[in-house]
Amino acid sequence: MLASMSVTPINHFLATPKQVADFRIPEDGSTVRVMTAVDGLLITTEKHLPAHMQNGEVTADIEHDVLKITVVNRYQNTPPAVALIQNFGLQRGAIASSVAHDSHNIVAVGTTDKELCAAVNAVINAKGGIAVAQSNIVQVLELPVAGLMSDADGYIVAKQYAQMDAWAKHLGSQLLAPFMTLSFMALLVIPDLKLSDRGLFSGKDFQFVSLWIK
Repeated sequence: MLASMSVTPINHFLATPKQVADFRIPEDGSTVRVMTAVDGLLITTEKHLPAHMQNGEVTADIEHDVLKITVVNRYQNTPPAVALIQNFGLQRGAIASSVAHDSHNIVAVGTTDKELCAAVNAVINAKGGIAVAQSNIVQVLELPVAGLMSDADGYIVAKQYAQMDAWAKHLGSQLLAPFMTLSFMALLVIPDLKLSDRGLFSGKDFQFVSLWIK
């Protein structure tokens, strides 16, 4: 009979908490490039839309379902990449995950910079997981094994995940699987437009592109 032993999960999570100001998009034009998620698919499309401005900064346009998306490098401390995405449907709050194929950096979508930052920092502080932030309430399902898996009881994890999924939908998302869709928004090899920690990447043109249409 094998003796039980304690095992330390393997992880490589070096990012430190971010500030709300890190998710600002200063005004640099009038038209922006927007990722558009497609429910049930891994691809996105690309739209060019008027930038929604407030006090010289781009903000989420909840009326037209254009929200901020960010990718934060978890292996080193670099500034977050921030862009815009449509079709996530959130009316409030933010969601984040460190399950983000293929690099498994942190990817998050949110309606405000404050909630976006809170969701990202919840994942950073847990050294991996999925998180939901709404106002001052933040919940995280910790994934301590490489930031991708849990070492807890499978039934408990399944129940927690179902709660997180339900909360994301309560915030307004109409996607069948919001966190699953989120996990592919940083997979650059699938067109048309995705976001990495280095910025927007066009899978169609196979090059990095600017948020702004000049």
